[in-house]
Amino acid sequence: MTKVKTGDTVHIHYTGTLLDGTTFDSSEGRDPLAFEVGSGHVIAGLDVALPGMVAGEKKIVNAPCAQAYGPVNPGLRQAVPRDGIPADVSLELGMQLQMQTPEGQVMMVRVVDLGEDEVTLDANHALAGMDLTFDIELVSIDVS
Repeated sequence: MTKVKTGDTVHIHYTGTLLDGTTFDSSEGRDPLAFEVGSGHVIAGLDVALPGMVAGEKKIVNAPCAQAYGPVNPGLRQAVPRDGIPADVSLELGMQLQMQTPEGQVMMVRVVDLGEDEVTLDANHALAGMDLTFDIELVSIDVS
């Protein structure tokens, strides 16, 4: 029976949950997620869990934040003057905005605080700082 190794393309079904059991993502009702093992296209916690698995195998994978989206980086939070936001943008906590760095790089940010004169924006991934659990099923392997 063929076992997954680095470089193989795998197809998995998964359900990702937070430690409290809240589902944050799932492939349910969709095609399996396909990616090359070891390529860095998925979080490290999933990449390291797949080698040695066989098609049809199921596994629970615990990915600590260091192997998921990393710790929260306080440097990625920034307060900006409210008048720096276009007047036609109706701000709400949790909403995502697209910003451009001085170098021209486009980045997504979330509104995390609304003050009278300032808005705090956060460019951390929404799951940064969180340990995650994945219930995975290896559907198939394309051997490299």
